[in-house]
Amino acid sequence: MVATVAERPGAAGSTGAVHGWIDRYVAAAGSGDVLRDAVSRGQDSWREMLGGLAAISDGHLGKLNDRMLRQAYEIGTAFRFPGESQERRWPISAVPLLIDQAEWATIEAGVIQRADLLERVVADIFGDQTLIADGSLPPALVTGSRHFPRSMIGWTPPGGHRLHIYAADLARGPDGEWRVLADHARAPAGAGYALENRLAASRVMGALQARLNVCRLAPFFTAFRDGLAAVCQRAEPRIGLLTPGRYNQSYAEQAHLARYLGLLLVEGSDLAVREDKLYVRTVDGLKRVDALWRRMDSRFLDPLAFDATSAIGVPGLMDAISAGNVVLANMPGAGVVESAGMAAFMPVLARRLLGERLKLPNIATWWCGHARERAHVEASLDRLLIAPAFDDAPAGLPHGQPVLGGSLRGAARAALLADLQRRPHDYVGREVVRLSTTPGLQGGALVPRPFTLRVFAARDPSGSWTVMPGGFARLGEEPDVRAAVMGEGAFSADVCVICDTPVEAATLLPSNAPIRRNPGTLPSRAADNLFWLGRYVERGDATLRLVRAALGGTIDADAGAARSPLTMIRMAEMLIETGAAEIEDDEEDEDGEAGDAGGITHDLNELARAALDGAGFASVRSLLGSIRRIGEGTRDRLSAEVWRLIDAIPPREKDLDTAALLNRATFLQERFSALAGLSAENMGRTAGWRFHDLGRRIERAAQVCQQMRLFAANEANVDDLTTLLDLNDSQISYRARYLTGLALAPVRDLIALDPFNPRSLAFQVTQIGEHLDALPSLRDDGMAEAHQLLATEIGALLTMARAEQFGADVAASFENRLYALSDAIGRRFFLQENETIRAAGMTLA
Repeated sequence: MVATVAERPGAAGSTGAVHGWIDRYVAAAGSGDVLRDAVSRGQDSWREMLGGLAAISDGHLGKLNDRMLRQAYEIGTAFRFPGESQERRWPISAVPLLIDQAEWATIEAGVIQRADLLERVVADIFGDQTLIADGSLPPALVTGSRHFPRSMIGWTPPGGHRLHIYAADLARGPDGEWRVLADHARAPAGAGYALENRLAASRVMGALQARLNVCRLAPFFTAFRDGLAAVCQRAEPRIGLLTPGRYNQSYAEQAHLARYLGLLLVEGSDLAVREDKLYVRTVDGLKRVDALWRRMDSRFLDPLAFDATSAIGVPGLMDAISAGNVVLANMPGAGVVESAGMAAFMPVLARRLLGERLKLPNIATWWCGHARERAHVEASLDRLLIAPAFDDAPAGLPHGQPVLGGSLRGAARAALLADLQRRPHDYVGREVVRLSTTPGLQGGALVPRPFTLRVFAARDPSGSWTVMPGGFARLGEEPDVRAAVMGEGAFSADVCVICDTPVEAATLLPSNAPIRRNPGTLPSRAADNLFWLGRYVERGDATLRLVRAALGGTIDADAGAARSPLTMIRMAEMLIETGAAEIEDDEEDEDGEAGDAGGITHDLNELARAALDGAGFASVRSLLGSIRRIGEGTRDRLSAEVWRLIDAIPPREKDLDTAALLNRATFLQERFSALAGLSAENMGRTAGWRFHDLGRRIERAAQVCQQMRLFAANEANVDDLTTLLDLNDSQISYRARYLTGLALAPVRDLIALDPFNPRSLAFQVTQIGEHLDALPSLRDDGMAEAHQLLATEIGALLTMARAEQFGADVAASFENRLYALSDAIGRRFFLQENETIRAAGMTLA
């Protein structure tokens, strides 16, 4: 039985209709449902929230999920499963989970207690090891974990804390009791998803959240950021978020967190250690980094300290941490307390270290490393969930996933029992938890869904723990704990803590923030990405202009009707030469020449089709893929509008006629123009914008040179010149300037040498020079660097050039110089493979 909205809340009697609808849901829900329990306690927040949502949706609750999903997409929320290359859209329910302040106080106290307990356990394991010595912790439970690096024993972390952020997965049982399912102390993920869920919900719910007195999340993030800064050596520290890279499952979340908190999103290749200090490679040289919030596994952090095969870590990072120069959240080794086996000892450890009982109990767990517990698990096999004690899959559970013991039959059951005898310490038995339910939307109807809750705690500037007032819920389909893991068909939901009094507005902005116009640090990798993003966008635009010209998209009234065969051949040559379209080698004639129009073996329309959707490395489809990959790696520096344009790769279309191909090319060109327009209007004029625009200018200049070689050679005809003007959007400018017909020298001058034509080669070279002069220099003597000298040389040669002599050879020489300039810019500003730290003339700041 499900409850649906039968009446529009805006109509007469709608309040009674909503109450009746909620009452029917409560009658259908099972024991322990959060809405049912809230109604039984006489709490009105659920009624007010659901009535407000019904009013927002004009009585059509089914539309709310679509609105919520669209808001999450516009924010840029995404995730991927392990092994996937493409991101998935974040699944979010339109109905949040509400928790009243009294119930939340119990959760908050329990999470703080547990975070403090885990800090002490980790400190003891890598310190005096009294817990192992007195038998409170079995040695095999510690050493059996892959997250136990022996080299960390005896370390004192900067600031004195090994844990700076912690997360716990909680389950609410049918009796309303909250229990801990799992601890996340290594690199807790999900805080960004909680934030993004709240942002999406705020856009949909509007003022409803304020009326409900929903506690805000911003103070938690402020406390975490300020807490990291407080333990750094410098008064104004530089803090980075260390990501494994764009293929990580939660990379989109990491990019959003870095942008929201004002942190540098860095990969291992961005960082370097020198004299036991950590630096980020930037376009200004090396800049000091004081703290890292890591989101990668400990063993990949430093190939000199842990896994020597790691290609994503920072060599020497642990030396910088040992010297006290870098704060790391969280320290390597923290993951040792995440093992399922450790949960069995938490009650004993709480009494041993805190003198208290756990305020949030675990689900009942038996570690099979002890004979009595193993015997209990074997005797109760059909009633327990059998799980690996550590991250590695034992032989009896080859897939590494928990299984119901009662579901095992035959050989699988025998294999489990046999390995349980051989290696009992690799297994735990856990009680099967029946989860409480919360309302979710399905097809416009409210349905009870089982859920788990992830809650986050972080250290504030005083070193005390503060808990995020909320988190994010995972809604599953089946009423057992296995179904509560995010998977196909599952949703997340915002978690709203309802305060007893009105909540004051809170943001990350301090009231006394000093005014600054420093644009911040630009890592070399980010500059590289922005540069090539600009080049690929411009290359795609140029390809689309050529495709449109090949298909007859010209403003010249006569050119499309009877184009010169030689012009058509040159268009085909350029499509092939630029890599936009591919042909077989045997498609030239016997003399190696393209021949006349009748002898062209490839139809120009087919080449245009291939340039749009073919496999060529510079086809529009390939360029869109490259743009998307670069955009994924630069998400922390791209607006949501830019990312939406980049993310939506249009589907390939087959069997289009010429008119449809032209329409498709026009549509795609408008999209590329939108990308260029957003960068031109929305990007601050910082070094990042300069690199992006520098890439566009170099690419456009090179494209002009290619076009001049083919369409403005000494033997060019009228159709060639018309095509050249079309490709550079200069038809109107030429006709306004010259009342006579087309002539070679004037067209050359307008396209190559006119400094006032924004599409000309001269204009691009001028802009390139201005950008390079504005970018930082590593020289202290005031002399020009190599890339500046090349740009100056190109500008001087172009100033002396004359239109009458600007033939194919001259255009080719400028094209080669532009490619050399691009390489010189890369050598100076971007990361190079196996690059050594640049020190000449460099200030380490």
